[in-house]
Amino acid sequence: MNFIIAFVYFLCALIFLLLIGVLVYFGTADSPVWKIWYKRVSRLLTVLAVFYVVLAVVGLFAEVGIWSFIIPIVAILSVMLLLLLPMVFNGKLEEFCRVLGECRTMPTNFTRDVIMKAPSHDIMNSMARSVLTLASYDPKAGNLEISNVLRQSIQLAGIFPMLAVYSYHAYNHYEKDGSMYIHRPDPELSTAENFLRMLRPDMKYTELEARVLDVALLLHAEHGGGNNSTFTTRVVTSSGTDTYSAMAAALCSLKGPRHGGANLMVMHMMQNIRDNLHDLEDDEELEAYLKKLLHGEAFDRKGLIYGMGHAVYSLSDPREVVFKGYVEQLAHEKGRDKDLALYNKIEHMAPQLIAEERKIFKGVSPNVDFYSGFVYDMLGIPMELYTPLFAVARIMGWSAHRIEELLSANKIIRPAYKSLGGTHEYIRRNERE
Repeated sequence: MNFIIAFVYFLCALIFLLLIGVLVYFGTADSPVWKIWYKRVSRLLTVLAVFYVVLAVVGLFAEVGIWSFIIPIVAILSVMLLLLLPMVFNGKLEEFCRVLGECRTMPTNFTRDVIMKAPSHDIMNSMARSVLTLASYDPKAGNLEISNVLRQSIQLAGIFPMLAVYSYHAYNHYEKDGSMYIHRPDPELSTAENFLRMLRPDMKYTELEARVLDVALLLHAEHGGGNNSTFTTRVVTSSGTDTYSAMAAALCSLKGPRHGGANLMVMHMMQNIRDNLHDLEDDEELEAYLKKLLHGEAFDRKGLIYGMGHAVYSLSDPREVVFKGYVEQLAHEKGRDKDLALYNKIEHMAPQLIAEERKIFKGVSPNVDFYSGFVYDMLGIPMELYTPLFAVARIMGWSAHRIEELLSANKIIRPAYKSLGGTHEYIRRNERE
């Protein structure tokens, strides 16, 4: 009888092992969601297989009686309840975060062969090149099915922080003769936490630092389709191109200083103000210098106070309103209250001065980029990563707009271009002087 019981147990264990083999075979599927379920189910089957092997051994050498049939049934039900309930009741956000964490991996030797072998001072160029190269590792790169595009988008969102940080470390090492640190991301951490972890040599950060950066990424993710890089994504997507080409095009658009470089211009302007003012606490001197900026007599002489105004938002930039509270907390923690006071003064002075100096038909208020550079500086993020960090956030918006374009439109975007050069009489080639 013992041999029969042991045989049954061994047979059950073998069945579970065969099922694990099937899951391992299909575990290379492209879908990140499938990979999560595969790992959970294979974990469950492994536990059950080991449990039945133990019972089989016990059944061979011990008189266990009829309760030997009851124990495995109870054990199976208990294990299934413990392992399967989380699969049923997990929230969508938790599931998405888990999937995103699983996607924070790059192809074997990609960092060495692509990123480290061709470092560039322009991290955005490095990221665009890397994204295009990733297409070579995807057998379904040109597949435009929504499920495949979603898979590609989530995988790129998980990889973007790695592309930015690793590209910077390669540049810092080969071009600036600094140290290079290649830290692997932790799938259990958020994008902000992983970014700070991979960037810093000691991989340490405070809870407030991670929270502020997380809010910054959230606020920069998207605010409508009217910005240059998002529109670029839609235009390129409408041509029927693949996800990697669309995201590379969006990166090239965001790279432009009139778009993604706004926070850098704010930082350069603020440094210029510090260098040219004798007393930063003198409101009259600060006001006079801001007027010089508006008159094109200082800084880059373009007549702009960077970080002020927005093409869409007039009364206020809601992103800046939310962000400012976190900026104040971080400034207090970092001992940067004097710098914060200077920003606050300019925030109040600049809109009034712009209204007096310019004929405007809508309100002027600080935008989110007015404070973002200040936050990145307090976090110790090098300036070379300011715009790439924007891309780390904005890829979520790009992906959403790309999928919407694929779902709702089936027509190429063709701008109605009109030449402003006027008309001229055609002169034959042989009659030209």
